[in-house]
Amino acid sequence: MRSKLNFLINVSLKKKIKSKWFLVANIIVAILIIGIINIDSIITLFGGDFNSKTKIYVIDDTNIMYESFKETIEYYEKNLYGEESETYEIILSKESEEDIKKKIEDEEKSSILINIYYDENNNMNAKLISLSTIDTYDYQLISSSLATTASINVLNSIGLTEEQYNKIMNGIDIEREIIDENITSEDEDVQMIMTSVFPILILPFFMLTIFLVQFIGSEVNDEKSTKSMEIIISNVSPKIHFASKIIANNLFIIGQVILILLYGFIGLKIRDLVGGNNIMNGIGAEVGNTISMLSKSSIGDKLIIVIIFAVILMILTFIAYSMIAGILASMTTNTEDYQQVQTPIMITLLIGYYLALMAGMFKGSVFIKIMSFVPLISAILSPSLLVLGQIGILEIIISILIMIFTLFILVKYGMRIYKVGILNYSSTDIWKKMFKSLRSK
Repeated sequence: MRSKLNFLINVSLKKKIKSKWFLVANIIVAILIIGIINIDSIITLFGGDFNSKTKIYVIDDTNIMYESFKETIEYYEKNLYGEESETYEIILSKESEEDIKKKIEDEEKSSILINIYYDENNNMNAKLISLSTIDTYDYQLISSSLATTASINVLNSIGLTEEQYNKIMNGIDIEREIIDENITSEDEDVQMIMTSVFPILILPFFMLTIFLVQFIGSEVNDEKSTKSMEIIISNVSPKIHFASKIIANNLFIIGQVILILLYGFIGLKIRDLVGGNNIMNGIGAEVGNTISMLSKSSIGDKLIIVIIFAVILMILTFIAYSMIAGILASMTTNTEDYQQVQTPIMITLLIGYYLALMAGMFKGSVFIKIMSFVPLISAILSPSLLVLGQIGILEIIISILIMIFTLFILVKYGMRIYKVGILNYSSTDIWKKMFKSLRSK
């Protein structure tokens, strides 16, 4: 029995791996992942330059703005890109506006000119000149720096003492206090991060489940449409055939995940060799800050346990979705019919994804806690609620136990449908036939 199961698993895996689709799809995915990680180097290769400085020419007719403006720009730049960053080159120019405009138009097309002057009412104005549109971030940074610099110079001009000036510029220090001693300010930051970041992290699970459902459905329908199902079932039991589809497709998905991680690792290694720009390095720093914040929060000391339980729950859910997909596919004869009967799977997936997306909005809600126990949804929802502190380790263990019980039910009653369905070639009254099969022994 085991040899027959292994044979069917190997046949199913080889059929997928040796297909042209698998080769082409993985080449495309590898190129995309490695390309995205090294997008700055690729653009530089074709003539772009992320590391070149943006020249900002300043004509300061006020004679008081340039130094403060330069210091403000450098302050914002270092906060964003790090102490070693040199994104902008601020140049005080004595040339006329027309001469600099001509220089920008002929030679320095990415440069920016700022002309600061007093109008007839002695109000400070600034003219921002460039050859074409300015990047949104650059525009906001320059505007904010000019506004800040103008405020500083106004404060200096009204004769404030150094002590008064420092009090105004220092603003207000905000001290955060949470009455509940079990919650820290780091936990509050984590909740904000996870509300926005975690839905992105569960997107791969969402997409892989869709792929898994499609793979099993297309494989079963392919065997039925070519009449090879009758030959297979005459040599192995429906139970062995069903198990081979579940195991083979889940192994294929796991292998695909490993390949994707490998492509990411290769992309990072290539990035280490060719170097990178400040923007991508800044993103890496933000990811590091997020991980650091998680480790310092109340969930930090349980992070390994959380990951282990989350992975277990996701694997069990993958198996459950693949079993449901196999059961539904057994009752259909072509891809069009299968697309119709898999609608409940897609709806369940979407409900779980959107609940996880909005998990932070349901803090303390009994509804969201109950939904975290619901099979098929719990794999997406429970880990996010656990990180947010809305449920504990006990609750996620209960979710795992409920998922195991769900698998038992699917094996016991799903096999009744599968035995009847794999040799059924009629596409009429599918749901009626399913419920009738459940009553059989």
